Parts: sequence; C-alpha cells; structure tokens
Amino acid sequence: MCFSANASFTAGAIITAAGVATEIIARKPEQRLFASIPFFFGVQQIAEGFVWISLTNPDHLLMQNICTYLFLIIADLVWPVMIPASCLLMEENPRKRKIFKGLLIAGILLALYYTFCLIFYETKPEILNCHINYAGDYPKLLIIPAFLVYLVVTITPLVMSSIKGMLWLGIMLFIGVIVSLIFYMENVTSVWCFFGAIISIMIFWVLKKTKTEAIHS
Repeated sequence: MCFSANASFTAGAIITAAGVATEIIARKPEQRLFASIPFFFGVQQIAEGFVWISLTNPDHLLMQNICTYLFLIIADLVWPVMIPASCLLMEENPRKRKIFKGLLIAGILLALYYTFCLIFYETKPEILNCHINYAGDYPKLLIIPAFLVYLVVTITPLVMSSIKGMLWLGIMLFIGVIVSLIFYMENVTSVWCFFGAIISIMIFWVLKKTKTEAIHS
C-alpha cells in the first residue's frame, strides 16, 4: 500500500473486515478460497503498515524483516497460486477448467521461482517517492518474463471466468497494473497490491450477486 503507515493500517482493517463479511456470504465450499482473498489482502496491507513504521525506526529491524517477507510471500507466492486455484474451483465450463489448470501449474512454478529468489537473494524495502520500493537483487534476465507470467496467471482467470462480475475484477486489476507501470514503475509491487486491495471490496459484490441470483432462480 502506498502513501503511509496509517493508510496501510486503515485499508488493512477495512479489507480484513470485508474478508470476514465475504466468507459469511460464501454459499458453497468451492467459493471459500475465492472469498478468503480479501482477508489475505488485509493481512498484506497491515504487514506493509509495519514495514512503514520500521523504516522510520532503525530499532525495529526484526519487525521490518518479518513484515517485509510476509508482504512479499503473499504478493509473490500466494496470489499466483490462489487466484487461478479459486477460479478453477468455481468454474463449471470444462474447456475453461482445462485452461485454469494450466494457469494454476504456471502459477505454482512461478511461486517456486519467487521462493528461490526470496531465500537466496536479499530484498530490502526503502521509502521512495512516498511509496515503498521492495528492492530485490533478483536475476535481471528473468525479472520481466516472471512478471509477465505473474500478470497472465492472476488476470486471465478473472477475465475468462464464467462467474458474473469476475470480468470487472480482471479489468480493475489490469488497470491497476497499467497505472502502476506508468506512474510508479519503481514501486510497482506495493502500488499494484493497493489496486488489488480495491478489488477485494468487489469480491464481496460478486459473491453477493451470485447468492442473490441463486435465491431468485
């Protein structure tokens, strides 16, 4: 989350509350994973709030390390797997399910690559232009290809999903990517996750809409 610790904590609290509400309205077991996305986004934003605090206080180095890696684990490991997996669980179209399975495998492989990077390469957060830049010394040749795979496995399932309203989630996430790349290139991880947090509220709307249609059908 960009801007400040207070903004991160406030967003984290609101999004976590939305996650609890979303879990409550999830009608079916296959919706549970998708419904839990706002909760994880909330935890991620709260973690970044503590990163903000630690960056202004050198005595909080341990907290900085823990919260930095918690933020990055969710951003780089959880989302590439969780989003295609949740869409796969809810999808009934056989052809789309096959595509989502392929995207899930790609997401798992990407998460394994990022796990390798987090273990063997140092990542250090820094405040840059009023945002947090997570400067990681990852293999330079793979930064762009890995990010492109990340976009494909996180956005494509939302755009292709047969669930009503999911397309708008994918569009919002894509807009977030474009804005982040154009205006906040060096802080893309933090800023894009902010846009991702916005769609958490939309997830409640999607499941609420699904529930309402099921009642009236």
